[in-house]
Amino acid sequence: MKLVFAIFKYFPFGGLQGDFLRIATECRKRGHEIIVYTQSWDGPVPEGFDIRLITPKALTNHGKAVSYYKQLQHELKKLDFSGLIGFNRIPGLDIYFAGDNCLAEKAADRFFYRILNPRYKVYSAFEQSIFSPSADTEIMYITKQQKIDYIKHYATQEYRFHLLPPGIPEDRRRTPDSAAARAAIRKSNNIEADERVLIQVGSGFINKGVDRSIRALASLPDNVRQKTRLWIIGKNNPGKFLILAKTLRIASRVEFMGGRSDIPALMAGADLMIHPAIDEAAGNVLLEAMTAGLPVLCTSVCGYAHYIKDSGAGRVISEPFSQPNLNQALLEMLASNLPQIGEKGVEFARTNDFYSRHIIAADIIERVIAGKLDIK
Repeated sequence: MKLVFAIFKYFPFGGLQGDFLRIATECRKRGHEIIVYTQSWDGPVPEGFDIRLITPKALTNHGKAVSYYKQLQHELKKLDFSGLIGFNRIPGLDIYFAGDNCLAEKAADRFFYRILNPRYKVYSAFEQSIFSPSADTEIMYITKQQKIDYIKHYATQEYRFHLLPPGIPEDRRRTPDSAAARAAIRKSNNIEADERVLIQVGSGFINKGVDRSIRALASLPDNVRQKTRLWIIGKNNPGKFLILAKTLRIASRVEFMGGRSDIPALMAGADLMIHPAIDEAAGNVLLEAMTAGLPVLCTSVCGYAHYIKDSGAGRVISEPFSQPNLNQALLEMLASNLPQIGEKGVEFARTNDFYSRHIIAADIIERVIAGKLDIK
């Protein structure tokens, strides 16, 4: 089949981008032709991928989304293809990968935002084009709450939903050489034996709650804070977060490392994953930490927070969010037996499927697109 994938932007260190790449690569391995329409591509192009750039004619992000969609429709009219799979909300998709939570649910209590904000109007219309009962887009979703919210707001038919398992890379598993990797990464970063390292991984520092992590570090008693560091990994502008760290006088304890490809080594070198997200549909990094034997401190808005609760591999901060609650939980976790907590995550990962999302997604894509071709 000739499969068209639509994604606004591709860069190596985004969660949605990682899902797209693994799913499209699996489809390519099965012999399907892969065409990708995107606004930008940052990184190497996989063998067999046909990357086609669309340059939006707009200044705002929502304006670019509309321009991208219109240009994509123009291109698709000239193309003989089997099916269109989208990783961002746009009309006309055969299959939508729901990497984001329901926009209507997030804006339910924000009347003036819904009425007056042009950004919301665009993205809401695009969301409705996918989930309304009159649409025929099939939906691959990643947490049960997503399905509940979409049906609540749009009365979407249940048969159109296809639940995917988690899909973290296999190389996130703890390996026999993890101890050596830990020693090497800590030595290269001048980490003393009695220091604790917090790690936060994810692009989009606002939604990931990086400011919350910085404030939690600053709240620690002086003797604990001076023996604790925070590594922040991800592709984003650290400007205002650096200012916050300096204002709280902990800039020397916080390091922004940018996007990194050596996440397994960095996790091996850390002692605790902190992820106090404001908005997180799933949170693959939580599972990556578990499989690496790293305890987790996260917020309950993370779609995968239940895995932390079920396994006992960390602490989950409930909503509504309270910074003092996060501060206290961090202090208590740093005083606990972190390796013992981390072992619970490793054991849980041994008996749960954390890895097959791309395989199941490719199965769904083949089945759905083949069915639509038969109807045509």
